[in-house]
Amino acid sequence: MKPQEIRGLWLGFIGVAVFALTLPMTRLAVGTPDAPQMSGVFIALGRAVVATALSAVFLLASRAPLPQRGDWLPLAITSAGVVFGFPLLTSVAMRYVEAVHASVIVGVLPLATAAVGAWLHRQRPSAGFWACAALGSALVVGFALLRSGGTALHPADLLLLAGMACAAVGYGYGARLSQRMRAEHVICWALVIALPITLPAALLTRPQATLPASAWWAFAYVGVFSMWLGFFAWYRGLALGGTVRVSQVQLVQPFLSMLFAVPLLGEAIDATTLGFALAVIATVFIGRKMPVQPRYVQEPA
Repeated sequence: MKPQEIRGLWLGFIGVAVFALTLPMTRLAVGTPDAPQMSGVFIALGRAVVATALSAVFLLASRAPLPQRGDWLPLAITSAGVVFGFPLLTSVAMRYVEAVHASVIVGVLPLATAAVGAWLHRQRPSAGFWACAALGSALVVGFALLRSGGTALHPADLLLLAGMACAAVGYGYGARLSQRMRAEHVICWALVIALPITLPAALLTRPQATLPASAWWAFAYVGVFSMWLGFFAWYRGLALGGTVRVSQVQLVQPFLSMLFAVPLLGEAIDATTLGFALAVIATVFIGRKMPVQPRYVQEPA
């Protein structure tokens, strides 16, 4: 692999490590049906408002140029996926499922991101690459079914799966923009253009009751790190290493989330979980060595 691809993989891993805390922190902030804290809608839109304030300062400090005319639609699609779709759907779902359970659903995200990236960037992953991606995703989904006893998915699982689809589209379009804009500016502009919706909605759904400090600390994390800083590393990694290849680093995210959920939420990890984790991580290391041909180059007329 080229040095920039290796750097892209490392930056992608940093972004994934940041995102891995999102589900446990969201669970901590939203609470449970028996002990509800913040509403999922407020967490999703309120965290966007926090990140938008930081983005505005960063855009001014870095003297960011306005996006070009052709960039506004991809920015809107990126915003729909990672500012609205994924945060809203997952935040609502997290009140009804544990972080460990939700984490395994995230396992389908790398394959979805790779598919979107291949389509957008005209990349041609090898059959071996797709086999590794499919195997890793199948392991994660199989783990989820094993834990549920093979029963039908909970409605919250459907929300999580829809959230994964939104994230994949947002990641794909954001990575595409990061090839001609600074990666940091992509998420900042995606947040800024959403402010006319996120700000009034967050104000309308803000908590009225007194909440424990832990809920507010969790909300601060998803606002500053999950919604903002994590994307700095993630979009840069996707731009340098390629969306299709770097997206497979996400296969370790469910298991990082599980590890974080142990001290934060008191959830347990057993030998079966560790076994699946090792198997999935193995597919990442094998898959990243598989060839991924670059985009098609159009010959001049």
